[in-house]
Amino acid sequence: MRPAPRRRTGTTMTDVSYEGTLKELSTDQGVLRYHEAGDGPPLLLLHGSGPGVTGWRNYRGVLADFARHFRCLVLEFPGFGVSDPGDGHPMVMAQGAVGTFLDGLGLGAVDMIGNSMGGIVATKVAIDEPHRVRRLVTIGGMGKNVFAPGPGEGIKLLMEFTDNPTREGLVRWLHSMVYDPAVVTEQLIEERWALATEPKTLEIARRMYSSQAFAAGAAAAAASNATPYWAQLHKIKAPTLLTWGRDDRVSPVDMAMLPMRDIPNSELHTFPKCGHWTMIEARDAWLSAVLAFLLRDERRT
Repeated sequence: MRPAPRRRTGTTMTDVSYEGTLKELSTDQGVLRYHEAGDGPPLLLLHGSGPGVTGWRNYRGVLADFARHFRCLVLEFPGFGVSDPGDGHPMVMAQGAVGTFLDGLGLGAVDMIGNSMGGIVATKVAIDEPHRVRRLVTIGGMGKNVFAPGPGEGIKLLMEFTDNPTREGLVRWLHSMVYDPAVVTEQLIEERWALATEPKTLEIARRMYSSQAFAAGAAAAAASNATPYWAQLHKIKAPTLLTWGRDDRVSPVDMAMLPMRDIPNSELHTFPKCGHWTMIEARDAWLSAVLAFLLRDERRT
């Protein structure tokens, strides 16, 4: 078994293991749990949705690399089995948790990285509370289908699993997340299965991804006069890097076209032979692109 990664700071070593980085923040909405590693400008990392997801599982493979440059804060959203569950819709709770978390730590504007749902949450924060976002990096997820039909294959499989949680359904969904099926290991399946079928976590997932909830949400959006977030992307003031797996079957890459054009200061980087988990499947190339973007201003000074 590989030892936990450690980050060198001068002559000392900083623990970047699960236990060594896990912290808690008590709030009026319950306990928010998070992982913290590194020193420097604050970098908030927001996870996606789906069976058995956590912030740690999304970013454990890149945390040590970011911790060499930033004070990394991996927030666990309410309702996904790590932070306290909450009573609301997971997306709404997630956006509220960002402001609560940053205020609780006394932080102003931070850099944000958001994977899938986390990217949508960070995008909404950048629109509604621009003072909180210094620079924005998204990993798939956000935007709107232009050519590909929606919902994508991965979302349909996610709904199927949420309606009828079987191990076979989980495996089908996991394979839709990646280009290379070898990424879906037995260890990954087992750790995802254990959390995805925990009763409270599954109940909260059904608020968002059951076929009934998905249909109700689509109907409510169609009947509402509210402007969807993807029609407000022009309001984002933060420099933005959109990262996308070219072979994403959850949020097809054509979804990037609208944010690429509408966000005033945005860039798009796509990764070949890569599905929805760009930070995992194209790890080294993705890290290179993201670090170049986030460190660009510092290198000029």
